[in-house]
Amino acid sequence: MRRLLLGVAVLTSLATAGSRSALAAPPPPIWTWTGFYVGANVGYSWGNSDSTLTLSNAATGAVLNSANSSFDLNGIIGGGQLGYNWQRNNWVFGFEADIQGSGQKGSANFACPGGSLAAPPASLNSACSLGHIGDTAPFNVAALPVNSTLSQSLDWFGTVRGRLGPTITPTLFGYVTGGLAYGRVSTTDAIGGTNLVGPQNTNGVAVVPVGAALSSSTTKFGWTLGVGLEGVITGNWTGKVEYLYVDLGHVSGSFVTPVVSPSGALVVSSYTSHITDNILRVGINYQFRP
Repeated sequence: MRRLLLGVAVLTSLATAGSRSALAAPPPPIWTWTGFYVGANVGYSWGNSDSTLTLSNAATGAVLNSANSSFDLNGIIGGGQLGYNWQRNNWVFGFEADIQGSGQKGSANFACPGGSLAAPPASLNSACSLGHIGDTAPFNVAALPVNSTLSQSLDWFGTVRGRLGPTITPTLFGYVTGGLAYGRVSTTDAIGGTNLVGPQNTNGVAVVPVGAALSSSTTKFGWTLGVGLEGVITGNWTGKVEYLYVDLGHVSGSFVTPVVSPSGALVVSSYTSHITDNILRVGINYQFRP
């Protein structure tokens, strides 16, 4: 009987101790999105340059030829980001800034057609260059085409954005994001033509190839808007996938070329380009949670 009572007492003591231990164990940590974070990302960008190239008379400003082209500025991107989140109930809001290196580039070709020998001498000239009238028919030379290549690249860009969205689960939330975008656009406008040099109504004409190029870089500011999804991977590490649309506005430039126009004045080449971007990237963040 004593042994039975002793056994019951021991079991009761162990059960009580186990219950106290269970009550004293800390609850599992609750994930919160509040706090600073830093991270890195990589992705691909489908950019676009909607461009107009214009050739005009340097003396009068009259437009000789104008053409439009929309070409791709595609390439791999990668960089880093940092930000801060606040969580209130099931909503997360915050700010993020990022800077990206970019391999985006593209180009387009433009041409001002040459003249014609079909009905000389009026048609020997083209809109952009001068033909040559000889004393005899074999020495009539029609103006040759003027060709241009516009090459552009987005060397780097960044954004400063707000983020806002609901939690889907405690460790996953979706968001919309938008704000300021900025980036450096580099442009080269290369032009080539052929001047027909020599007195008109003579049989002497020199065919002189000419060419020139303008290269420039400018930092532009615009806006961005997008969506994303971010979730916990393990510990304080989270992963995200994000889409951004970026509009950097317009870049432009002009220079006097060595091409001789039909009036005898030089030709000016001018370009205007509207730069936009579609970005899809994945990233990883380390959260400094309180």
